[in-house]
Amino acid sequence: MLFDLPDDDTLYTALIARDPAYDGFAFVGVKSTGVFCRLTCAARKPKRENSRFFSSIAACLEAGFRPCKRCTPLALSGEKDPTVTQLIDALDREPEKRWSEDDLLRLDYDPSTVRRAFKRQFGITFLEMARLRRLGKGMDVLASGVKIIDAQIEASYESGSGFRAAIARHIGVNPSQARTHQFLKADWLDTPIGSMLAVADNYALHLLEFCDRKALPTELTRLKNVTGSDIIMGRTPLIDRVEQEMNGYFSGQLFEFTTPLAQHGSLFTQKVWDVLRSIPIGDVQSYSAIASMMGQSSAARAVARANGANQISIIIPCHRVIGADGSLTGYGGGLWRKRWLIEHERRMSLRQ
Repeated sequence: MLFDLPDDDTLYTALIARDPAYDGFAFVGVKSTGVFCRLTCAARKPKRENSRFFSSIAACLEAGFRPCKRCTPLALSGEKDPTVTQLIDALDREPEKRWSEDDLLRLDYDPSTVRRAFKRQFGITFLEMARLRRLGKGMDVLASGVKIIDAQIEASYESGSGFRAAIARHIGVNPSQARTHQFLKADWLDTPIGSMLAVADNYALHLLEFCDRKALPTELTRLKNVTGSDIIMGRTPLIDRVEQEMNGYFSGQLFEFTTPLAQHGSLFTQKVWDVLRSIPIGDVQSYSAIASMMGQSSAARAVARANGANQISIIIPCHRVIGADGSLTGYGGGLWRKRWLIEHERRMSLRQ
């Protein structure tokens, strides 16, 4: 089978490289210490002769190994840094607060450590996230028709000029124009394989991508151009809904997404996406097979382009498409994630 564990030499190479493709699917037991770890564990690597590899936590425990306290293999894969969790909770409690490095120091956090943790997780710093959320709140209030000064106060901006300048930098319109401006809302979702950015309005999900995808800035610009809407930080009921469904999917409980989607593409591209959604969970198809399913057997390259144009990851499962020779081929979120998703779904399908 495609995802049977490879030989021990390959797994040891993956252990040394801390390859995330095996996270949750392969574990190493260290004979010299009696502990077992994820292959991504940051601890000092054991010698080859002291390494035993297992395909499950149960097998590690049955062999007498105890879980590593550093990589916590019993915890959910991809669990957040506690610093990130605690500060996001603090931000949720006080979204209007004007956070500074002094605030972090008062809470016994090292600002440089916080900066690195948030950059790793989200691609922006905690202070940038706090500023964007305050700004998004102010623009949301503006869009409801209140006075500019009231929106400025709601967003905790002391200076009217500072508030106007922040809005102009962020969305390219002044506050008086923002009253009639249509916005899409964006927020981060946590998953076991990395943070994702969800963009939605009140009616449909427009984008769902991994935050470290290199093409994400281009995709956001394209989305703004296609919809004629600007994007602000915030939540809609649709983002809450997709978060709930994604949690169900990653826990292995949800097999079909029902969140309404806004699919921005040509008729052919949308048809490809519809076929992708029809691929049963746990199955994979080649580009040529999808072209044949559409009655256009010569359109494999066009299918590949449409597959790559997908901006709603996982829900439109472009990860279920592989090369005709069985290779994983490209994936914007990284081949290790594609491998992870296919293996996750294969295991889910066995439980149906």
